Amino acid sequence: MTSRSQNSKSLLDSSCIVFWDFDGVIKDTMEVKGCAYERLFLPYGNEVARRVRKHHEGNGGVSRFDKIPLYLSWAGEVAMPEQVQAFCDRFSQVVLQAVIDSPWVPGVREYLLRHCYERYFVLLTAVPQEEIERILTTLEISHCFSEVHGAPTEKGSAIGAVLVRQKCKAEHALMIGDTEQDYQAAQLNLVPFILRRTPFNLSTQARYDVPMFFDLNDE
Repeated sequence: MTSRSQNSKSLLDSSCIVFWDFDGVIKDTMEVKGCAYERLFLPYGNEVARRVRKHHEGNGGVSRFDKIPLYLSWAGEVAMPEQVQAFCDRFSQVVLQAVIDSPWVPGVREYLLRHCYERYFVLLTAVPQEEIERILTTLEISHCFSEVHGAPTEKGSAIGAVLVRQKCKAEHALMIGDTEQDYQAAQLNLVPFILRRTPFNLSTQARYDVPMFFDLNDE
């Protein structure tokens, strides 16, 4: 079993397949996405908007397709499929460039570019598939990943499928994430996990005895 006393970089370097989350692991996007959700629901009042932002900050690994129906219910709306899709489209329009412009997690871009041709890197994210592909292309890191799995594909099922296709034992793979959902996806497949520490996952940091990092340059 891994523990937080292990060096994250050494564990990362020894893994044959590395599953990367995007938000909070490659780009620091929690703040810009929180602002976007808040703006989206501000017409329903400050209280609803603040509640939406707080929920997002505590549930970064949950897809917008699950969040927005919940937020609409808080706003007193019936979450019909057409309305949910309209809100998702508006959210994407607001947040896309902000995500591209958001800060890189220190050391991660350099690590990806340095090792992508010698390792099997897989991106797993709750961002919709088409949107994450556009983001990766704009950031010029799409070539770093052998596979990219966005919403609606679930992270846990994607990990399992990749392990089977690549004939890789779980202990030889690694998941890097920053949310409870990322940890659970790794646990479902018995894959070791590294937590990227952020101000938004303090409870997760306290709950699990896993390797952690904030700045990959310091590892």
